[in-house]
Amino acid sequence: MFSTFAAVRQLHEMLWYLAEAQVRTFDPDNSNRARQLRLAIERAIGDTAAQVLALDLQHLHARVRETLIDVSDEVRAGYRALGDDQLDAELCPGADLMGKTLRGRRLCGADLRGAYLITADLRGSDLSGADLLGADLRDARLDGADLSRALYVTQPQLNAATGDIDTTVPADLELPAHWGNA
Repeated sequence: MFSTFAAVRQLHEMLWYLAEAQVRTFDPDNSNRARQLRLAIERAIGDTAAQVLALDLQHLHARVRETLIDVSDEVRAGYRALGDDQLDAELCPGADLMGKTLRGRRLCGADLRGAYLITADLRGSDLSGADLLGADLRDARLDGADLSRALYVTQPQLNAATGDIDTTVPADLELPAHWGNA
């Protein structure tokens, strides 16, 4: 039972990201790929526990990852992160930006997938089009930051960060109650 739960949890996470990818892409091929993957995952979730456990989750995850990266590349291409060249070189997938002061920066289109932003100061920053899939936002300062058009932001990421009523988040997410705005 626990193995089935873990597999279905992974499938639901993939559905979450694919739903966003399908809405954010302008490329009909990317949209169709995301839709087809979503349909396959939804069918799999409705199967028996034995059928769910028989899924090749690694292969499915690889296909979803490829689609999410393609959509990220497409969306981020429409933005341009501005700033000093040294910092821009640091804005990459898996970057160690723990404790970094990025306050008031225009980080539009940055690829921060899997980046460590623990305690980073992002107050007043614009993260439009930034890919935050898997980014660690624990105790990151998001006061007044604009995440409304950031890619692949989740509620748990927001819940782990600090912010205020001036922080803008994607429409399908909520400002956490501990931010003092509930």
